Amino acid sequence: MSAAPSHPYPSAPSPQLRRSRPTPPPSATVMELLDRAQASLLYATQADQVGERYVLAHLAGLRAAAAVLAARTSPARSSRPRSVWEVLPTLAPELTEWAVFFAASARQRAAVERGDRILPAREADDLVRQAEAFIEVVQDALGVPRTFVRPDYLAPVTPLARHTGR
Repeated sequence: MSAAPSHPYPSAPSPQLRRSRPTPPPSATVMELLDRAQASLLYATQADQVGERYVLAHLAGLRAAAAVLAARTSPARSSRPRSVWEVLPTLAPELTEWAVFFAASARQRAAVERGDRILPAREADDLVRQAEAFIEVVQDALGVPRTFVRPDYLAPVTPLARHTGR
């Protein structure tokens, strides 16, 4: 087993990995998923609550990963449901590090949605930046031109207070 990376975020694949396999033109489904990923990312940049920003940034990554699955799979017999983060490395090994990263953030997202975890704004902002980088890596892997332009700023956020049950 390889050693853990020295940094918490995935690195971008080298240029030869980006173009390691020829890709057919993307389907309408793939393009729609990428558009929705970019919309989620844009909403995340404008969210004024930390939890909402984190959830939307994770959703952007999830939709980008779904675009890869849509592009690289064909209808097959049904099997047990699996997480997109579990399937992604089998279809796009060059995105394995990203799958591990987003699988970990999925657990964080679930805790945020349940109200069990309050995040610092920095974590949500970092996930926005990582989701943006992931979308760009996915666009490169699928041979789709980069079209997303994120605002130069993130909207200020207000941390959510824990519910005290009063």
